[in-house]
Amino acid sequence: MNYPRVARLAGVLLAAVSVVSAQPQATAPKNPKASAYYHAALGHLYAELAAQYGGRGEYVSKAIDNYKLAMREDPETASLAQDLSDLYLQSGQIRTAVTEFEDFVKKNPEDVNARRILARLYTARIREGQQTRPNEEMMKAAIEQYEKIGEKAPRDVDNWLMLGRLHKLAQNSSASEKAYKKALAIDAENEDALTGLAMVYSDLGDTVSASQVLRKVADKNPSLRTLTALAAAYEQLKDYKLAAETYRRAVDMNKENPDLRRAYGEALFKGEDYDTAKGVFEDLSKEDSSDLLSVLRLSQIYRQKRDFAKADEYSQKAKKLDPNNLEIQYNEVSLLEAQGKTPEAIARLKEILDAMPKKTDSVGERGNRVILLEKLGLLYRITEQTPNAVATFREIAELEPESASRAQAQIIDAYRAGKDFASAEKEAKLASQKYPNDRLIKSVVSSLQTDLGHFKEAEATLKSLMDGKSDRETWLSLSQVYEKSKNYSEMAKAIDTAEKLSTTDDEKENVHFLRGAMYERQKKFDLAEEEFRKSLKVNPESAAALNYLGYMLADRNVRLPEALELIKKAVDLEPNNGAYMDSLGWVYFRMNRLDEAVAQLRGALERGSRDPTVHDHLGDVYSGLNKWKDALAQWELALREWHSNAPSDVDTTEVAKIQKKVEGAKVRLAKENGPNKN
Repeated sequence: MNYPRVARLAGVLLAAVSVVSAQPQATAPKNPKASAYYHAALGHLYAELAAQYGGRGEYVSKAIDNYKLAMREDPETASLAQDLSDLYLQSGQIRTAVTEFEDFVKKNPEDVNARRILARLYTARIREGQQTRPNEEMMKAAIEQYEKIGEKAPRDVDNWLMLGRLHKLAQNSSASEKAYKKALAIDAENEDALTGLAMVYSDLGDTVSASQVLRKVADKNPSLRTLTALAAAYEQLKDYKLAAETYRRAVDMNKENPDLRRAYGEALFKGEDYDTAKGVFEDLSKEDSSDLLSVLRLSQIYRQKRDFAKADEYSQKAKKLDPNNLEIQYNEVSLLEAQGKTPEAIARLKEILDAMPKKTDSVGERGNRVILLEKLGLLYRITEQTPNAVATFREIAELEPESASRAQAQIIDAYRAGKDFASAEKEAKLASQKYPNDRLIKSVVSSLQTDLGHFKEAEATLKSLMDGKSDRETWLSLSQVYEKSKNYSEMAKAIDTAEKLSTTDDEKENVHFLRGAMYERQKKFDLAEEEFRKSLKVNPESAAALNYLGYMLADRNVRLPEALELIKKAVDLEPNNGAYMDSLGWVYFRMNRLDEAVAQLRGALERGSRDPTVHDHLGDVYSGLNKWKDALAQWELALREWHSNAPSDVDTTEVAKIQKKVEGAKVRLAKENGPNKN
């Protein structure tokens, strides 16, 4: 039954009460439902009077008495229990009411409304916990009552909603999920139940299910609440394109909210839609010049667009706003690195670290130092400073034991990059003993096993990682083991399996790239080009695909103008990538643009001098310039680097070719220098 709400005008209320009070008690309806309606109306009247006159005790008492009479006549209607419990809460009679209804429920366990009142009173007392912690005793008592109500009134949607909320507060996600699903079984479109269920899925880490549920709510009845929750779910899934689109819908509802616009800009930034993000952050920065995040993001956006002057301008603005902000300082390092100023980036990073305490009890400060140390170690590694890289990663392990396994993996990788395979093998053995079940350690160990030509061991290590959750990445790693072992039939199967597990465009792009590399290794160049084109169709700015396709053409000495265009685009995207600079130097050599070839190849060696292919290419260019002494020196360096390479990387055919070049150069130089003067 629906009970009426009464007008709040004091005069009308007093008149109504006077009329009703003048009637003899015998005139109250005899029909239970009618009687309940009668007493509920009186309860409403007295409650309104109590509100109008500062909570006068006689009105509160009469309101309570009439609500109780109404509930006695109609013990099933939930709204009566809600009204009465609200009255107790508003009048400050919570503890008295709890005692009264605990006794009543003991005597009348089947009275659903009495349990509803008791449950709401317990729920109100949850806030009596210390500081931010809830009163667990009251929470447990409230949950118990709501569960009893669920047994006796299984169609009460509001009851299941409250039970879902309380179980979530109690961090019992499975019970919360069950309660929300009970509510949805009754009302499949209930927004509160759908939103609550989505939050539970999010707590459980099932962001896919959370986003599916929230999207259903947002599509049917979009609100700021559901749209922002949905956008956050997309962010957790790293689907920043959908996150940005959802935030945009929220911004359209409230264009004046800077926080929403900032969140929209962040999603655009993370989704690499830099042009749109730039517009959002520029508007925010114009409206509030002290908006630190907007200024910092503008610096980062201009850095990505390789407009270093503007990037530095905004970096300096951000530094003035907050000179001690660690993210701003880190941005300075990234800006130097992006400009190819790696030594300066290392120096700046060391300055930042030197200004920080080496040991601290603060979890946040330790975490920040670990991030900076890891970056420093990586910069040391790419600049071939292996001892410094290893020492830096060891400092991470000492500083934060929770990061020790990751640091150990980085140490193994640093030795691999430095071609110190004996040290890498020693560290891998220690790591495997100390962290036998660590996924990252196993992954790095498998890469080392592959380097050393221990293909069966690498395959077994990777297959031990199969867990039904991250199998796509494992199959891709297996494909690279098969590539090194030239087992192309198994490589194809591994890539096919990974493709079936790929859901996003980025994942599919990667699959096409690896399949293209497989075909290129087999000299199936038409099929390889087809796969690289597929990769570029998904992502036209894939520097890796542009470079590989361009180099494949240049190496075969075909369609050189097209090869040049592809490789130049790759270099424009990643101008400090030594491998791409090598490709550009090689296509210049094929086009007989030898001086340009020298510049690119020497630049590639400045970024990494351990690649035998780059030395071989530079030797070929010098021979084209008739600089045979320089050519010989480069070919000899190429041979030395081939012999220090990982066993699985050694290409005996290439080594033989270079050896022949070395011998030919020595003969030529001997002839040019005349008879042996010795």
